[in-house]
Amino acid sequence: MELSYDEVRKIAELAKLDLTEDEVKLYAGQLSAVLGYFKRLQELDTSHIPPTASVLPLKNVLRPDHAQPALPPEQVVANAPDADDNQFRVNAVFGDE
Repeated sequence: MELSYDEVRKIAELAKLDLTEDEVKLYAGQLSAVLGYFKRLQELDTSHIPPTASVLPLKNVLRPDHAQPALPPEQVVANAPDADDNQFRVNAVFGDE
């Protein structure tokens, strides 16, 4: 499938891209090649292949959750930009409400 320059300009407009004429010519060829590959893929008989969400087996990669002793408050706020009495000090979010 060959894309026209006008079609490439329309796609670029939808993507909010400002393309030069050289870029329009370049992308027309590249996008046409990509669409050609999709057309070839659509011609493959996949009726014997079951639908899959992933080709890899699902497995959880989380570490075991073991209770640990809490950090001391001094260590928790050690790198805070502003702290007072082992508590984080932050700017007010709501005015004088």
